[in-house]
Amino acid sequence: MSAPAAAAGGAVASGAGSTISVRNYVTVTAAYWAFTLTDGALRMLVLLHFNQLGYTPVQLAFLFLLYEFFGIVTNLVGGWVASRTGVRFTLVFGLVLQAVALALLAALNPAWGAVASVAYVMTCQALSGIAKDLTKMSAKSAVKVLVPKGDDSGLFKWVAVLTGSKNALKGAGFFVGGLLLTMFGFRGALLTMAAGVAVVLLFVMLTLPASIGQAKRKSKFSGILSNSAGINRLSLARLALFAARDVWFVVSVPVFLATVLGWSFAQVGGFMALWVIGYGGVQGASPVLLRVATGGKAPGPGLTSALGLALAAVTALIPVGLSIGWPPAVTMLGGLGLFGAMFALNSSVHSYLVLAYSEADQVSMSVGFYYMANACGRLLGTLLSGVLYQQAGVVASLWGAVVLAAFAGGMALLLPPVQADGGSWADVKGEE
Repeated sequence: MSAPAAAAGGAVASGAGSTISVRNYVTVTAAYWAFTLTDGALRMLVLLHFNQLGYTPVQLAFLFLLYEFFGIVTNLVGGWVASRTGVRFTLVFGLVLQAVALALLAALNPAWGAVASVAYVMTCQALSGIAKDLTKMSAKSAVKVLVPKGDDSGLFKWVAVLTGSKNALKGAGFFVGGLLLTMFGFRGALLTMAAGVAVVLLFVMLTLPASIGQAKRKSKFSGILSNSAGINRLSLARLALFAARDVWFVVSVPVFLATVLGWSFAQVGGFMALWVIGYGGVQGASPVLLRVATGGKAPGPGLTSALGLALAAVTALIPVGLSIGWPPAVTMLGGLGLFGAMFALNSSVHSYLVLAYSEADQVSMSVGFYYMANACGRLLGTLLSGVLYQQAGVVASLWGAVVLAAFAGGMALLLPPVQADGGSWADVKGEE
């Protein structure tokens, strides 16, 4: 795989500096990949283990609430910390917390009651939520720093590659979680993953420079709230977009597949894994897939809005089909496949725009604020996923996704134009 510096088409001179950029990109990406694999596996481990113990949809949703809530806090404060310390510090800290969270979760006592177990798992998940968003914010910020200034096409491409590959690996993590649960049990699976994260942590500490992403001027803590109209409006659209996904993804559809369609846990985990892998593949290929619509240029607010509204329209097909008697399995699986492809394009364009709107010297703070909104959306979607399913079934969750996706598309209409430097997607072919 080539790296941002190499993909810039000569924007960076060859030599030691370019080699260092390539090496740093590979290090950051490898750490992000390894973390993401354990994150996906942990989600599936917790969902399958506690669903098997008879927890209700709302109880299952509560297991993930602190995970999402602390993601909000982490993104808001973590960007400020990274701007002062560099992204290596926040990346390393995130990996440390993930290893600790996995080890603590392995200490869960099966003899504890439901209340104590839920409280303990929520606490461990809170640590994992902090770790996840520190790692993600660090990796995305590092890409902005490593891609040459003015190479908008290269920036979009490498953000798409990083994000798409991350989501494919998260899907693989769902499968790995089910496999480890079968092979080693709940505790053994968690300890195996903790050991893997520790190895990656050592690799990052030995290879990644401490200064990456450190701002030249120290930011005040008050700067954690964005003053950019583009970042603020995009963040609100991002909140609605991810709530539209998680309102069905976290609890509703997995429980529907297991209880209504009678699927086994392995089948549910396999489908969710394939869905996320496919969505990640589309996300990584989005610069190629959207090249015709953009005329070879980087995407702007108009395309962002159109994609959000198209996502709402595609999602509406699922509850409509279920309500008029289409075969439930075909309707659900086919509709969610279309949802995944459209959602991937939306998410990829959003991930480009937040970096395009950000100043390189303050990118970690902008990305942190943006992913704070992302975590708010996941929190809202997670809570609604359990509540709507328990109150009115999967159709209610899907209509909730329609409303939220439409809001994301409408908010994108208010985005300001991107001040691009003239880069063209056509200059970066994207064939490896």
